[in-house]
Amino acid sequence: MRTLLSLLAGLLFAGMAQAEKVGEVSTAFILIGANHKVVVEAYDDPKVNGVTCYVSRARTGGVMGAIGLAEDKAEASIACRQVGPISFTGKAMDAQEEMFNERISVLFKKLRVVRMLDRKRNVLVYLTYSDKLIDGSPQNGVTAVALGQVPLPPMN
Repeated sequence: MRTLLSLLAGLLFAGMAQAEKVGEVSTAFILIGANHKVVVEAYDDPKVNGVTCYVSRARTGGVMGAIGLAEDKAEASIACRQVGPISFTGKAMDAQEEMFNERISVLFKKLRVVRMLDRKRNVLVYLTYSDKLIDGSPQNGVTAVALGQVPLPPMN
């Protein structure tokens, strides 16, 4: 069920990064249904070649988790790294742009990854957090990728 939902989300957000599962560990045994897990996924930045972000987050198990109806915790960690030569796919970029989002509950709760440009330091900053229609979570993770001699593209 999650795979089908991920595929549908991928079609809706074709311009955004796509998740690639790196691995997972079980954190609690559940007698009926899937175990609770921590999942690590990789996201290649769709507008910055050579940068990949790794996000770890909780996945709720049990029967509700197995059928995609459980609400995952609003806790995530992020680490973005240069994995190849850095280049930009477009001519201009926004100072802040959502790179990825994925639902973590049936309704109204999403995990988000946002890219920010720190022009003064020539750095890409990536923030992960979750939000909810009424009340989001202040828990977040941040990481940065220094561009060295690669100049940032102009802003939109």
